[in-house]
Amino acid sequence: MPLPDEASHHHPHGSPAPDEPAAIGVAFALNLAFACIEAVGGVWTNSLAILSDAVHDLGDSLAFGLSWWLARKARQAGNRRFSYGYRRLSLVGALITALVLLVGSLLILARAVPRLLHPEHSNAGGMIGLAVLGLAVNGAAAWRLRRGRTLQSQMLTWHLVEDILGWCAVLVVAVTLVFTDIHILDPLLSIVITLYVLTGVLRNVRRTGAVFLQATPEELDLEALDADLGAIPGVLSTHHTHVWSLDGQHHVLTTHLVVPAAATKADIVQIKRDALRKLADLEVEHTTLEVEFEDEDCRMR
Repeated sequence: MPLPDEASHHHPHGSPAPDEPAAIGVAFALNLAFACIEAVGGVWTNSLAILSDAVHDLGDSLAFGLSWWLARKARQAGNRRFSYGYRRLSLVGALITALVLLVGSLLILARAVPRLLHPEHSNAGGMIGLAVLGLAVNGAAAWRLRRGRTLQSQMLTWHLVEDILGWCAVLVVAVTLVFTDIHILDPLLSIVITLYVLTGVLRNVRRTGAVFLQATPEELDLEALDADLGAIPGVLSTHHTHVWSLDGQHHVLTTHLVVPAAATKADIVQIKRDALRKLADLEVEHTTLEVEFEDEDCRMR
């Protein structure tokens, strides 16, 4: 067991994070309002891309609303039940958002594939107007979320990227239909954009799953970090060095540092200072250093 002064909890204070809950709230309001406009516009123009995006945006709105609530809840302080706080709720929001996005993409594909065989006429002029409006609305929402660093914000940003790319496809198709009669372009471009976005979403799902499983953050080299801690003057060796993430942004680190049996309190204090200095540039929110004397048994060995 460590002595009372042998455990250190470090809480770094860097530059303030952007107000992600507020940004998510704006994105939610924009998506919900525009989804209603899309539904009417999709029927009016008889455009598969617009109707599919309307269904998708309704799902997006639910995901954004849930994510907004989870992002606010994640900022609450810890308590006896959840001592680390509620940051990991943002991971739940990221997974739910991914699920909605995957289902919406499958709906798009299910509608688009039959249209390849049986193309239908669309109102090109109305499609152009809705495409320009869609680019403006989704671009504004993406701009609000551009500085988000959590997995949840990144997943929501993929929602907006999909919509922006989708509206680009609609605009290209609409302009083409003004001059030609190739209506197969509507479902064809919808399929291409959907498959592209699905690739990015699956990549973010993999990252979110890794955080849930407490994998070492990708940007950290655990072996190099362990070697740096072991090179601190007065440290004989290290073991049980673990780093995992609360939400993909805020990390937790624990390690055991072995010191000579004759080490004094001043030596241990200096070792901990040196260790925290080496960790200063990492996104580590909770740091626990357990100092052990070389003739002391460690129950975890």
